[in-house]
Amino acid sequence: MNDATRRSALSEDWAAVWLGLLIFVLSLGVIFGQDLLGWSAAPKVWTSLADAIKPISSTYAWPPVLSLGATIAFVLIVMAIGARLLGAQVRRFMAASAALLGLAYVCWIAGHYAYIAATSDKLDQFGIDWSLSLTGEAGYIIALLVGLVIANFFKPLAAWFAPALKSEWYIKTAVVIMGAALGVKSAEVLGLANHVILRGMCAVIEAYLIYWAIVYFIARRYFGFGREWAAPLASGISICGVSAAIATGAAIRARPIVAISVSSLVVIFAVIELLLLPFLARQFLYDEPMVAGAWMGLAVKTDGAALASGAITESLVRSKALAEQGIEYAEGWILMATTTTKVFIDVFIGVWAFVLAVVWAAKIEPRSADRPRAVEIWERFPKFVIGYVLTFLLMLLLVRASPELAAEAKRATAESNVYRQLFFVLTFLSIGMVTDFRKLWQEGMGRLAAVYSLSLFGFIIWIGLVISWLFFSGIKPPVVGP
Repeated sequence: MNDATRRSALSEDWAAVWLGLLIFVLSLGVIFGQDLLGWSAAPKVWTSLADAIKPISSTYAWPPVLSLGATIAFVLIVMAIGARLLGAQVRRFMAASAALLGLAYVCWIAGHYAYIAATSDKLDQFGIDWSLSLTGEAGYIIALLVGLVIANFFKPLAAWFAPALKSEWYIKTAVVIMGAALGVKSAEVLGLANHVILRGMCAVIEAYLIYWAIVYFIARRYFGFGREWAAPLASGISICGVSAAIATGAAIRARPIVAISVSSLVVIFAVIELLLLPFLARQFLYDEPMVAGAWMGLAVKTDGAALASGAITESLVRSKALAEQGIEYAEGWILMATTTTKVFIDVFIGVWAFVLAVVWAAKIEPRSADRPRAVEIWERFPKFVIGYVLTFLLMLLLVRASPELAAEAKRATAESNVYRQLFFVLTFLSIGMVTDFRKLWQEGMGRLAAVYSLSLFGFIIWIGLVISWLFFSGIKPPVVGP
């Protein structure tokens, strides 16, 4: 990587930090009585298109078209500033970005169609008797598929979109924003059940150290992947999918195609897990409900899919326990086990990115025979992790110090989460549009999928189950009634 490319990558990291922090700061207005982002357009699960999108806050009774237009305009303005700082041609970037944002919302809204997104516990609410149960994250899959079609069958159109296809910038910005929501969740869970938090943290550390090492070894030893591929693949399967794969790729200076390929697989396999694991938990773990909840957090590799799996598992396990044992468990505790483990997995993204940045600078790719200088480690460190840790700690400390602000903090993160999800959709569109199947196959996509399948279904799911059992067996949620 030459110096010009390195400076651009660093600038992109910092652009993600500042853009994410800007949205985070604006979202804090809710806490101080100023709803500054409540007009942002958020898709809802829908059966009638008229109900598909609304302002995120009930404070704003704006028509959906006005809310949508304002959101796109706001994102375009802040992205244009970032593009200028990155040295991009702003005029071309703006034209392509406007179209990309419009297409992103189409995919995002389509993914919230009730027959696609509604989970099994919400069918009656929408008056339907079946659904694919993919949750709103189906919008990510649709965005990826649309991007793939454009990239492989409409290549001139993909070339026109090229100035706006900045998947790493989008995902890094999303990760910075995500830190705030995780900070609030962590504060709430700490207040609810410290012993569950401790067990969840130990389980995550135990599972992750096992997961990562085994996947890395298999990818290197038996499938012949180099370190550039093996490390992001191990992180993507082990921690939290897309965010972890890209954080690892940035830390070790991997080529963009590496994170793109791993991210594509993560989304596909997360959907399979979402459809399969809750029903296995219902059948075999209804008498160990907290084990079932923790298993979803350890096994399912994206935030939305993991928490959706936890919610479905809670509904299925509680109903099975009531029917088979006459025990009605209190609502929320099984999902809390999922959330606890998932929160600590997500927090570990930044820690592991830092560890890998140090290892790569010191041992794997040192620039000279000398010991690495501190500045060299800093140059390799993914700067967006700073933004992620900052938003996480600020919200964690705020809610812990002033629990009465928890409700406002949740509203604030709900508003910023609109942009976190939007940047994820933009990421998947971008990933799709730069993914040429012919090139991917030449890079070893078939072998990559084989490693993922073997690792996930061969041992990760089952190790996660064993560790969940070791740390959570015997712990029961409160029982409703006498």
